[in-house]
Amino acid sequence: MNEYLKDVLHDINQKNLNEQEFLQAVKEVLGTVKPLLNSHPEYKKLAILERITEPERIITFRVPWVNDKGEIKVNRGYRVQFSSLIGPYKGGLRFHPSVNQSIMKFLAFEQIFKNALTGLPIGGGKGGSDFDPKGKSDNEIMNFCQSFMTELYRHIGQDVDVPAGDIGVGAREIGYLFGQYKRIRNAYEGGVLTGKAVSYGGSLARKEATGYGLIFYVREMLKAHNTSLENKTVTISGSGNVAIYAAEKAIKNGAKVIAMSDSNGCIYDKNGIDLELIKQIKEIQRGRIYEYIKKYPDAVYMEKNSNDSPIWTIKTDIALPCATQNELTLNSAKILVENGVLAIGEGANMPCTQEATDYLLENNILVAPAKAANAGGVATSAIEMSQNSMRYYYTFEEVEAKLERIMINIFNSCKDSAENYGCTGNYVAGANLAAFSKLAEAMIAQGVV
Repeated sequence: MNEYLKDVLHDINQKNLNEQEFLQAVKEVLGTVKPLLNSHPEYKKLAILERITEPERIITFRVPWVNDKGEIKVNRGYRVQFSSLIGPYKGGLRFHPSVNQSIMKFLAFEQIFKNALTGLPIGGGKGGSDFDPKGKSDNEIMNFCQSFMTELYRHIGQDVDVPAGDIGVGAREIGYLFGQYKRIRNAYEGGVLTGKAVSYGGSLARKEATGYGLIFYVREMLKAHNTSLENKTVTISGSGNVAIYAAEKAIKNGAKVIAMSDSNGCIYDKNGIDLELIKQIKEIQRGRIYEYIKKYPDAVYMEKNSNDSPIWTIKTDIALPCATQNELTLNSAKILVENGVLAIGEGANMPCTQEATDYLLENNILVAPAKAANAGGVATSAIEMSQNSMRYYYTFEEVEAKLERIMINIFNSCKDSAENYGCTGNYVAGANLAAFSKLAEAMIAQGVV
């Protein structure tokens, strides 16, 4: 069986040369499912590994648009429809200069497992463009979004593929995308996009969902090890939706958030971050985090000068990487361990390098893996889809209660799978094993398709 795994990994490497992010994600998953393969030798004959690692469809397209100077610009758009085994493709759109096919495939692959863990009927997909919304006017962003949707619309639908937001795609972008889809289709199909504003079919608590869900998961993980968030210090990379609302929920659970960051650097406030000020700077002013020191000159601003964010050099009990992939390196992991970190909660997608994750686990640090811990966003997107189908709104409290129950169930699935397959306390392996077994069962039931 190990030979089977080795052969599959070799073939995947040959087929996906230079797609480092995708290969990293695949190796991370397949490196933990050996106990499952040993229990199911039929997986080899049924080519489960080969099928689960190959996208059902990859769509690439040109996105021409006109800027405010009247100049024609061209970007590249993607949609990776990776798996529809348990429901319509579901996953966000990312607008960022770093976007390429490898990143889209890695995100879509991770999304399959994340969505399976929610227990909800949603498959896995991801999309986006190398367009950079930073520094663009609202008119330029609208022009781009309308052009992007003019191609994408033919590949999506509320029973086919349901995109949402991600890095660079917030409520503004979703609004422009939905408006263009509605215009082209000449129909109101609310469930085709999630992350919409409440005024036209969005869900209450969607903005908060990923950050809240992360804290619900971390809370359960700490509880399983006889501790809690109460009186713990927390550092959080990023200052977008995930980071801000993880901070909010952590504070409500008795923790002290002492540092947050953006792509330029981080703010360290030993007295506890003023979250309302962060919200003002990032959500309203769309400013940079160093502006925090204008009001709190005793806080420390640490500029980022390398791949290692300075935020991970700050002594903390709990570290929550909530910015982007591979932001927490082996070097940063070593510093965190040396400084006595207790737990890592992955709010971004694959924010720890494989070497960092391995080092953390080897040193008995609790790791809440992204595909489980940040599933709250897509879970609440599925709740939004349900509300659209019913033409009905849940209250904020109802959505949050459903989200909390889903995150508790996800943690228990990871915990139980880890225990059942002999890796108790390793929630990285537990998440992969729980999701993989569900997907394999669905794949076998549906035949060779």
